[in-house]
Amino acid sequence: MPKSKTMFIKQLYTNCLSEAAYFIASDGEAAVIDPVRDIDAYLELAKEHNVTIKYIFETHFHADFVSGHLDLAAATKAPIVYGPNAETGFPVYLAKDEEQFKIGKITLKVLHTPGHTLESCCYLLLDENQQPHSIFTGDTLFVGDVGRPDLFSGNLSKEELAGLLFDSLNTKIKTLPDHVTVYPAHGPGSACGKNLGPDTYSTIGDEKSGNYALLANEKDEFIQVVTTDLTAPPSYFPVNAKINKEGYDALQAIMEKSLKPLTVADFKRKMKDEVLILDTRNANEFAEGFVPTSISIGLEGRFAEWAGSLLPFDQEIILVTAPGQEEETVVRLARVGFDNVSGYLEGGYQAWVDAGEDRDLIISIEPDELAMDIPHDPNLIVVDVRKPAEYADGHVKDAQNLTLSDMADPGTMADFDDNHNLYVHCAGGYRSIIACSILKREGIHNLRNVTGGFAKIKEEQGIEIVKEKNVLN
Repeated sequence: MPKSKTMFIKQLYTNCLSEAAYFIASDGEAAVIDPVRDIDAYLELAKEHNVTIKYIFETHFHADFVSGHLDLAAATKAPIVYGPNAETGFPVYLAKDEEQFKIGKITLKVLHTPGHTLESCCYLLLDENQQPHSIFTGDTLFVGDVGRPDLFSGNLSKEELAGLLFDSLNTKIKTLPDHVTVYPAHGPGSACGKNLGPDTYSTIGDEKSGNYALLANEKDEFIQVVTTDLTAPPSYFPVNAKINKEGYDALQAIMEKSLKPLTVADFKRKMKDEVLILDTRNANEFAEGFVPTSISIGLEGRFAEWAGSLLPFDQEIILVTAPGQEEETVVRLARVGFDNVSGYLEGGYQAWVDAGEDRDLIISIEPDELAMDIPHDPNLIVVDVRKPAEYADGHVKDAQNLTLSDMADPGTMADFDDNHNLYVHCAGGYRSIIACSILKREGIHNLRNVTGGFAKIKEEQGIEIVKEKNVLN
């Protein structure tokens, strides 16, 4: 990232959410843009640079994570700034289009850019000479993509929002000098766009020359390209958008309620109340043994996204974690709006084992065993839990595509019965363990996880791979 003697800009990237927050400081003052819910990093930066956080800027109502705006405002007394049209359940400052905010020797200029959402704004940073330096684009403009126009927009259609986005980009963004740095709110893997590029920042010039959406110069063409092939947004998006708009309990209160150690006896008593058991250990460790009915979502993957997509927000959750990861688990759940954790198994899974309690496991096999079983087992079903686009790009012949995100609905598994032998896989192994844990929770136990996922399966010569009716192997 470019450096300046009169300002300090730091991108704080949360990989689990593909989310970028920003800390900007100049001459004793600072601003934070799009903070996540755990705010310690921003407070530490302010202390390190001996600056006062003067403003908290939000680019829009985020749907994929719970913002830290309220907790940060409580800790710093800084106002929360939204752009025009934002309606909240808590006090904010509503900025006008092109209104300017001084931060030391630099300035942030509000650019109202509706399209992703109606209240979406970008913040143009002007240096000490009032020249454009960088722009914080929220979900309006990403590296290689733009924000999806089909989220929470009142009565407007995605086509109408895309039209607004076209106008915003062409009148407010593309007119900026090519050297201006683009700092978006998300990077690769985010569901807030269709296919974000691999980097987390760019320049206006690079986006004008390489971003498919900015290359569409006619509005009708733009609307078509940005609304085509949009996948359904994760199911938790409306929940998080509502939380960000209406407000929430302080993170510290959630931590105090959630971080309660439970003995094995306490844990078993809660299990009788139909709580949900969430196991956040590594997927491979989980497969080797777990508390029966647990759902596996390992911290090593896109934990928060899968938790938000698969777990209920209105059911009590108790945790099994690797020792020492209890607090991290609660924080990462809180980032996507979970405040219903009521404790964790003290001593972790080993305490359960030492107490001699019943256990379950997931049988894992190598792809060569799958290759041997396919020709001889008429009840064998290969269950591919990858996304439809991944499946279409190549899959085991006759495999059933049951996307992991759809498994939040138990009805999607209704066609499986006791006679079926399920061989479950994803791309590499993380999602398939989650899927196996959900299947087992639903009482489906005759299953195997295929180690290494499709990446290894397609290397096995004995397995027929198809792609759009064309045989690859």
